[in-house]
Amino acid sequence: MRLKILSLFLFIFSITSAQEITVLDNNSGEPIDEVAIYNRDRSVSTITNSAGKADISQFSDTEVIIFNSDTYIEAYRRKREILNNSNIVLLHSSENQLEQVTLSVARFKLKKDEIPQKIVSITPSEIQLASPQTSADLLESTGQVFVQKSQLGGGSPMIRGFSTNRLLLTVDGVRMNSAIFRSGNLQNVISIDPMMVESAEIILGPGSVVYGSDAIGGVMNFYTLKPKFSFDEGTSFSGNIYTRFATANNENTVHADLNIGLDNWAFVTGVTYSDFGDLKMGEHGPDDFLRNEYAARQDGVDVILQNDDPLVQKPTGYDQLNLLQKVKYMPSKDWDLNLGLIYSETSDFPRYDRLYRKRDGVLRAAEWYYGPQKWFLGNLNVNHRSDSEFYDKVQFTGAYQFFGESRNDRNFGENILFTTEENVDAYSANLDFEKGLSQSKLFYGFEYVLNNVSSNGNFRNISNNDTGETASRYPDGSSWQSMAVYSSYQWKLTEKFSLQSGIRYNHILVDASFDDRFYDFPFEKADISTGALTGSLGLNWRQNDFVGWRLGLSTAFRAPNIDDVGKIFDSEPGSVVVPNPDLRSEYAYNAELGADFNFNENIRLALTGYYTYLDNAMVRRDFDLNGETEIDYQGEPSRVQAIQNAANAYVYGIEAGLEVDFSVALRLKSQFSYTHGEENEGGEYVPLRHAAPMFGNTHLIWNKRRLKFDLFTEYNGQFDFKDLAPGEQNKPYLYALDENGNPYSPSWYTLNLTGQYELSSNWLATVSLENITDQRYRTYSSGIAAAGRNLIIALSYTF
Repeated sequence: MRLKILSLFLFIFSITSAQEITVLDNNSGEPIDEVAIYNRDRSVSTITNSAGKADISQFSDTEVIIFNSDTYIEAYRRKREILNNSNIVLLHSSENQLEQVTLSVARFKLKKDEIPQKIVSITPSEIQLASPQTSADLLESTGQVFVQKSQLGGGSPMIRGFSTNRLLLTVDGVRMNSAIFRSGNLQNVISIDPMMVESAEIILGPGSVVYGSDAIGGVMNFYTLKPKFSFDEGTSFSGNIYTRFATANNENTVHADLNIGLDNWAFVTGVTYSDFGDLKMGEHGPDDFLRNEYAARQDGVDVILQNDDPLVQKPTGYDQLNLLQKVKYMPSKDWDLNLGLIYSETSDFPRYDRLYRKRDGVLRAAEWYYGPQKWFLGNLNVNHRSDSEFYDKVQFTGAYQFFGESRNDRNFGENILFTTEENVDAYSANLDFEKGLSQSKLFYGFEYVLNNVSSNGNFRNISNNDTGETASRYPDGSSWQSMAVYSSYQWKLTEKFSLQSGIRYNHILVDASFDDRFYDFPFEKADISTGALTGSLGLNWRQNDFVGWRLGLSTAFRAPNIDDVGKIFDSEPGSVVVPNPDLRSEYAYNAELGADFNFNENIRLALTGYYTYLDNAMVRRDFDLNGETEIDYQGEPSRVQAIQNAANAYVYGIEAGLEVDFSVALRLKSQFSYTHGEENEGGEYVPLRHAAPMFGNTHLIWNKRRLKFDLFTEYNGQFDFKDLAPGEQNKPYLYALDENGNPYSPSWYTLNLTGQYELSSNWLATVSLENITDQRYRTYSSGIAAAGRNLIIALSYTF
């Protein structure tokens, strides 16, 4: 009798356990939690747990079961069909997935409408339609990130009045900012290949609680191609071949990626090569931007040649190679391991804005170029799901990066070519946890970062090849370390009201020894040990169907890095920046209020206002070495300057976004940003250098069946002479001149049209005509004029 009861029990148990299903992402194979599962009349329902599992034994064998999630296309399955398919349900990502969830705020997925910060998401379809040359251009296409360019091989983002080392870049969750990220314009973002970017997210405003130092104005997160498993028998192959041509700089780009999927292994390989020629500016605009002459070397002598076509900016061209390899292994539904390898290298590329500066009416530089910009990222990511009392999900990210760059310059008429070369070995490790607690979620983690910097300087006589040493840009053998513990808490008080708070403690160590062979420094080394405590508090309130509110309060910081403490370089003609070991962290205090209005199903308006105060700001100011205010640098008397905690600043602004659906096929999207910033200089407030003029874009998009058209305009407001920061007023060569001979940044607009047609399920053609009216303009603070009328043709084949 006992045997029969036991047998019956085991039989019932086997039936019950056999009806536990797993819901997985169709592309990644990862479990999907919080999927609502119910029948048509909702009389029976359940939800998946953190491992994507749910029990469907309460559903009848014949009824249709509905699977619903904000981030996936709603699916309908019969119970019998699911059980015959190994108890697995695959869901496909919805087109608006990145509009609903974000990875940027807590390193784990969160619903976007429960986050107090403003997040800009860039989806795969938007990347495909924009067809950008570089990731800097991809950021600019959002209409919410301003991009400055000193040369064609560049792109320095500005967000809410901050730029360069006050913004943070991450790739696949790994911090890209290195210890030599400077306050001057950066071009590291071009190392990220837009053809291998699967999606991107931008935090507008501080992000130090999660990301630490530098995340004052914003955080730009790029997520590259992910390997995809095979859910059929055997091995699956998929991929993409892409080519693009642009007339403005005779660009030729080719890209290919291949995915190999197995049952629990997946591999993706990608390669992109781009060749960019000299960039041609527009026909209609200020004559100040024309390239009438340029320097060249003929028969061992520097000469000035007249440009056959002053619209062509000589020299600006370069080429670039990008490689990617990723491996994903999923031994069980609770574990997945990911290895990513990314490599990028450019050719030499000219620093164009240094090549047209003049001294006494003659071109100052015969050569000024960056050596190959090299970047390698090796990234190991391990994820585990568990029902332990300490966490539901844990994620380990360990990474190694190598950065290589150099600067090369030679004055016109001279034979000495000066070179400085910098390499950074960057190591990082993050351990992040997520734990669900009733109606709340707890996130906490630990981080360690180490940067080792090598730097050297040399010169070469190009006529006889004599060589020698000069001062390096940075103290050779210096190091920068960061250790942090952080936590954030999301509490859903009601269905319409949620709270998010966070706190982080960071400790920074800087170690640098200075070489006094070339300069008489009054110090031998910098030994900085400093801590920083930051926090955030935010509220989300969906008041009703018409309006939702976001309120955020946060602090952020930037610790001094090797570039701040120890660099030597010519910041501008007649000035040289020298080391300063007595630096402290700068702090930002931010408040922002946002509102999302849904006037009806077809009209949506988003408004955000913000204010940020920067205290103890590290800025470049006049300095002295042992009482000397002027020293000789590369043969030229130069005023001594250094980075100092010598200022405070404030920034405020407003951002607006409008979407109107005129019909299923026709949509209007518009973005607008206004920023005003000032910093304290010499007891008075002056314009903040990286506070951009008002800017934005407007798109009218028509999409029906296989055809899509995007008619759009991009625009930029004017900065008069009085609106320019003092440092910019002293760079007339960058700007147009007004009637008084003073530099100013004119307003501009472009009119553009993009068409996209699906030739078949495999072939996609994209044709764009940019700057149709052939405007000649430079974006604010840029050293190179933007492209004139530009025809772009792109073709991709997906298999």
